[in-house]
Formats: sequence, structure tokens, C-alpha cells
Amino acid sequence: MKKIKVILIDDHAVVRAGYKILLKNVDDIEVVAEAENGNEAIELIKNNKYDVIVTDMSLPDIGGIDLIRKIKTINSDSKILVVTMHEEVVYVEQALHSGAMGYMTKSADPQLLSKAIRQISKGKKYIDDELQQRMAYEGSRDKDSILSRLSTREFEIFCLLAEGLNTNEISKKLNISYKTSANYSTNIKSKLGATTVADVARIAIRYNIIKA
Repeated sequence: MKKIKVILIDDHAVVRAGYKILLKNVDDIEVVAEAENGNEAIELIKNNKYDVIVTDMSLPDIGGIDLIRKIKTINSDSKILVVTMHEEVVYVEQALHSGAMGYMTKSADPQLLSKAIRQISKGKKYIDDELQQRMAYEGSRDKDSILSRLSTREFEIFCLLAEGLNTNEISKKLNISYKTSANYSTNIKSKLGATTVADVARIAIRYNIIKA
């Protein structure tokens, strides 16, 4: 039986260990490598054969959206499943727009992990049922959400601004110039009708991107 080769990316060793325990007794899935941060993951992806990448959205060095983009740049055929604590629909939408094929939360039934991996390995998208229902509801209720005005890159920088990072810190984290970071910050504030970083944080709290 050909096994589905999986790379795990999560900064918590306990979480990775949990995934491996879940998948250990699954006959058709094999964990071939694991990484605790984005830069380590990129090196593993370059040097290992794999079928599916399972990654968190929150990593200490590279944001999840940026990591998905980098992976797709290295290998456009990469099949990526996001497993994260972020349950907000806007995160799901941005992850899918960036190139992920699946999205599930860490609060979902653990047994669904192998199902999601199998489905994605076949080239099919996977979103857990609860998130699908929420996306359908919020899509009909809030089509004009101000966050929908942001591009994927803008949303990523919006999240960093909301977390309290300044323009210089964002430029270093995303490996972009200070000028580019400053331009993005200005554009984001303009699109959201915000004048200060505090305004950005209040919007993020309103949409449950960060906690008050």
C-alpha cells in the first residue's frame, strides 16, 4: 500500500506528538518530517518528498499565510492542510486564497485529521462541517465586512499591526522593505477607515482576530 507522506509544522512539540499518535495506527499515512517553525519547514519541504503538508497558522517566525505562499512558490503542486486554533471565517478565506486546500480547527474531532489528509491528497478541498456552516452563514450575513476589502497580504499585515508590531518589525518579519511595509500600513488604515494603530486593534477585536 502506497502511504501518504506527511510533513507536520507546529511550534508546539506536544501538538506534533499528538498528531503522530493519531496517525501512527493509520495504515495509509506516514509522517516523514516535522518542523517547529516556518524557516525549518521550508528547508524540510525542499529536501523531502511529501504528499500533504499539515501546518498551523501561528508560527514564531513566519506567519501562516506567508508560509503557505512560500511553500506554493517552492512547489506549486503542494497540498496544504491548515490545522489551527483560529476559527474566524476570515482566516479560512485568506488561507484558501493563499493556496491551502484544507482548513480545520484544533477543536474539531481528532479523528477527522486522517480524513482531511486523505481527501486533500486526492486533490479535493476539505473544510470541517462546522466551519462550512459558519462560512455560509457569515457569507450571507456580512458580505460587506470591511475585512473583505483587504488583500491576502494586507490581511496578514493587518493582523501583525493589531498584535502591536510596528512598521519596522513587520518589514523584518515579512522580509520586505520598510517603505513597502509603511505603504501597506497606510493602505490598510485607509481601507478600514482607521487613523491609528489603536483603531486597527479595535477592529481586530470586533472581528475576533485578537482578544481584548
